[in-house]
Amino acid sequence: MDQADSNGTPTDQLWLRIVDFPLVAMVIAIFLFLLTAGAGQLLVRQVRDLTETVSVALAALVEIALVLIVYKGVLVRLGERPRDDLRLPGAARNLGLGLLTGFLLIASAVGIAAIAGVYRIVATGDASRLAFELFGSAILPAFMEETLFRGILFRWLEEFGGSWAALSVTAALFGLVHIMNPNATWFSTFAIAVEAGLLLGGAYLLTRSLWLPIGLHAAWNFTQGEIFDVPVSGLSEHGLLEAKLSGPALLSGGGFGLEASVICLVLASATGIWFVWRAVKTGQLVQPWWIRRRRAV
Repeated sequence: MDQADSNGTPTDQLWLRIVDFPLVAMVIAIFLFLLTAGAGQLLVRQVRDLTETVSVALAALVEIALVLIVYKGVLVRLGERPRDDLRLPGAARNLGLGLLTGFLLIASAVGIAAIAGVYRIVATGDASRLAFELFGSAILPAFMEETLFRGILFRWLEEFGGSWAALSVTAALFGLVHIMNPNATWFSTFAIAVEAGLLLGGAYLLTRSLWLPIGLHAAWNFTQGEIFDVPVSGLSEHGLLEAKLSGPALLSGGGFGLEASVICLVLASATGIWFVWRAVKTGQLVQPWWIRRRRAV
């Protein structure tokens, strides 16, 4: 016979309700995510005598595989509204759309910057680090950051506080985690929060899938650094082209790169606003937990 608390609620049901509460489920998910990612890094460090490119590719694949196993096996089952945001149906379409959109956004930003005279190509680069950067600065960051920020934080913040709260908080947090990057400023942090927060959060809000934001994120990073030789969030990359940014920081982004320019701020934010607008029109918004509870009574 089940034990009961002072209100007569069976103890096992009480614990289930506590664990399923959105903020509790979020904390559990964050802990499991960080533990799994850390285990992946430790595992790869045991393998020696590998080239830099192979070690980075291996690290990316191992970390992604471990996180994917934990996500599919545990995280999708947490909370009051279990769901899989990495489901296979529609994955190829959303991933491809994300890759195309991310490329077009950065290519457009670089084109505008070139017309404005703040971006210029000075030489041709090479493909010697292409595979290294593909895994190290595109695939791994896109998968890991989107799983954490949209697949965990956005998901359960939305389940508790609603869509608008989740969009605002995850955007602010995403901007803040870039404040320690090289050449970061408060404006670059603001720009990342607004442009990336709206773009990636809106993509997730519209599709209820991580594949579109993962594709966007990966293509955004790869196109900036490995094709156009633009710093990625302040980090210098080795691209197929050798280029320089100069001129007013509002247009060039300064040492942080085009992400801290009004060019990217306008282009990415406009696209993100369109995603959010489409999500509103298609009824994707979620009301806060307490409002849903009140309506269910």
